[in-house]
Amino acid sequence: MTKILYIHGLNSSPASSKAQQLFSAMRQMGIAGQLYLPALHHHPRQAIAQLEALIDEADDEQLVLVGSSLGGYYATFLAHQHGLKAVLINPSVRPHKRIAESQVLQTNYYTGETWLPTEDHVTALAELEVSAPQNPQRCQVWLQTADETLDYREAEAFYRGCSLRIQAGGDHSFQGFAARLPMLFAFAGIDARLWRDIDFSDL
Repeated sequence: MTKILYIHGLNSSPASSKAQQLFSAMRQMGIAGQLYLPALHHHPRQAIAQLEALIDEADDEQLVLVGSSLGGYYATFLAHQHGLKAVLINPSVRPHKRIAESQVLQTNYYTGETWLPTEDHVTALAELEVSAPQNPQRCQVWLQTADETLDYREAEAFYRGCSLRIQAGGDHSFQGFAARLPMLFAFAGIDARLWRDIDFSDL
């Protein structure tokens, strides 16, 4: 049985639009119980510990990672460590360098929690850097060229050995995510009979 682990980005949460669209879609399909939507700690080591625990819980299930922005960076590391399939959405490539250059007070968009990045955050992120995935059958990367937060060309270059899906326009939140869910479900190996007659565009 396929399960999906959605990994949100920096200062985001399970309440984000993509997370909720994915949850709504899987609820319509009757498989919401096969989705993990953790609220991650802002410190990378604690976030990875949360994700590792869920991977252990999934055990021998077929688990697919879906990571957005910083979540894409985490998913790249976890897919490398555990041999998992992953869909990366506007992923951050070297977030430790961005954090090191801008150590300003951060605010979670959904919870209002504030935190200040430290050198330990930078070090912890750097520890998660792995070589670029090279198997297009196991890694899809979805990019939108008008991403206002990250330069999509960095991800395009780093993930060139993966299956790249590059769409003109859009933004960092990835516009039109719901309409692309059938592609995600097909990649994850979820039975098409569960989703082929559902219109996800209105989620």
